[in-house]
Amino acid sequence: MRTVEEARSGKGAMRDGLYGRLAPGPEKSGDGCMHFAEGMVLTGLGIALAYTGVQQHKTLYLVGGVLLAVVSFVGTIAVVRGDGREKTAAHAGASRAERLWRPAQYCYDCVGVFCPGGTPWQGFLTPEQFKKLVWTEAGYADQLVAGDKALETEIPADALPERL
Repeated sequence: MRTVEEARSGKGAMRDGLYGRLAPGPEKSGDGCMHFAEGMVLTGLGIALAYTGVQQHKTLYLVGGVLLAVVSFVGTIAVVRGDGREKTAAHAGASRAERLWRPAQYCYDCVGVFCPGGTPWQGFLTPEQFKKLVWTEAGYADQLVAGDKALETEIPADALPERL
């Protein structure tokens, strides 16, 4: 047995996918900047296409370029703002996630997670149930991505004693 922090990077972690399955929260680092750069490149392509339309007197290029530039710019702003909201939620919930995640232990034989002494949570959970419990209590369960098994799993009702 090891703490979940040690299990994420310990022997067999890569093979079992423990780094992601036991993650305390979403990895939000610089996504907004990359999305902004990508969006501005697309906006620039739209402007270049519109400029070509003006120079060559081609209305389709002009209209298509302006449309591409506007849609790319508005879409970029929306995506960057969404990234910012997700990053803010991740920072705001970090202490709540840490409270549940830090004392947890991972059992290699049982392939499960438990909290010695039953506090702050109790029971034996699969890594996916544990991840969903932590992310839900921290306030960023909505950031679980499609295909993540934690998204479809159910958390036992008696896992958090203060809810009973």
